[in-house]
Amino acid sequence: QVQLVESGGGLVQAGGSLRLSCTASGIDVSGNAMSWYRQAPGKSRERVADITVGGTTYYLDAVKGRFTISRDNAKNTMYLQMDSLKFEDTAVYFCGLRSRRMYWGQGTQVTVSS
Repeated sequence: QVQLVESGGGLVQAGGSLRLSCTASGIDVSGNAMSWYRQAPGKSRERVADITVGGTTYYLDAVKGRFTISRDNAKNTMYLQMDSLKFEDTAVYFCGLRSRRMYWGQGTQVTVSS
């Protein structure tokens, strides 16, 4: 059974940093592309960052230069380092893993106070 568990969310002032983690069980993260998504109240879910099997990364324009996606295969965990946080980064952040189907974590709340 595949499970993804996010952690690291919380309340931070604008300009601050947080690091989100997504730990997988039941599947090997090194063999699958993974992503971070976010959903703000009243808005649709948007893709924030991707990391491919080969380590190629993609970022939403709004977070380029501020967010960094990475993966530790030994820990079977993906990360999202978020720096210079802005109020508009406030959302529930979800990790996703693309295998034969898409798997999702339960989400972690990130709240940035202005």
